[in-house]
Amino acid sequence: MYTGELISLGVALSWTITALFAEIASKRIGSLPLNVTRMAISLALLAIILWATTGLPYPQFTDGRTWLWLCLSGVVGYVFGDYCLFNSYIQMGSRFGQLFMTLSAPTAALVGRLLLGEQMSAMGFAGMFVTLFGIGFTILAKKDGTDQKGLKLRLPLKGILFGIGAGVGQGCGLVLSKVGMEYYDQSIAAAGIADLTTYYAPGALIPLPLSTTMPFASTMIRGLIGILGFSIALLCFSPKGGQQLVNAVKDKKSMACALCSSFFGPCVGVSLSLMATLYTSTGIAQTIMSLTPILIIAPAALMFHQRVTLREVLGAIISVAGVCLFFL
Repeated sequence: MYTGELISLGVALSWTITALFAEIASKRIGSLPLNVTRMAISLALLAIILWATTGLPYPQFTDGRTWLWLCLSGVVGYVFGDYCLFNSYIQMGSRFGQLFMTLSAPTAALVGRLLLGEQMSAMGFAGMFVTLFGIGFTILAKKDGTDQKGLKLRLPLKGILFGIGAGVGQGCGLVLSKVGMEYYDQSIAAAGIADLTTYYAPGALIPLPLSTTMPFASTMIRGLIGILGFSIALLCFSPKGGQQLVNAVKDKKSMACALCSSFFGPCVGVSLSLMATLYTSTGIAQTIMSLTPILIIAPAALMFHQRVTLREVLGAIISVAGVCLFFL
């Protein structure tokens, strides 16, 4: 009973742990070195998962269109989105960085409408405005003093811009990934496989249906373009980028945090999110998995000795409630 709901809660907890470890590492070694090492670790973990479940450590049955759209998704979602996300952790912490990730749902809905012609219900529009209100409620406050009128920002502007970029990048990346997955389906069908749910790769150590392993293969394609993009950015736009990467690898605490962030993110998080939809509806699963901005408040306050206000808690609850409206 409630198996899917409990698994979905596990996903939200996994992403909370990922964000906390990523904040520690990003503040120690910087966003770009962390992303390069994190992508490398993630790719290694994904290769192990694919090898165990399909017999080969790389994606199968892909064509050029699949690679094109999933690579575009990697550029937008990983390179741009994660760069902004980890920089938002540096500027204002993972607690507020995750709050801005609630923007991914309305962004995905809007981009899906423009790119794919998907319709957004009245409840979806309501969810978009509720999410934006929750974020605004958190980051805006009245100016001090009786003679001061208007509002002021309660967080650094640079951090807010990075947070917006992270949420928008994640939402756009999801839509591009969906297009890539649709082409992946067609590529698999062209290979003569009619039913993804009943096809098991021969010789796999832990045989799983292709419908379950395909998202991991798609994530690997996105990760490959991600590590390429981050490496280019580090070497070309960061002073002494190569030395920064060497120093990052030598930093044992940062590497331990990067390993934990990679494990609980693309490995545990993705695996449990796929499993959750097998036991409960997608809407319920997505709603529970969106609880990270609320779940992260207490551990972030304890780990980083942050003062949490009632306004911040209410803002996170309102923003998550807005995300939930997209799935009702």
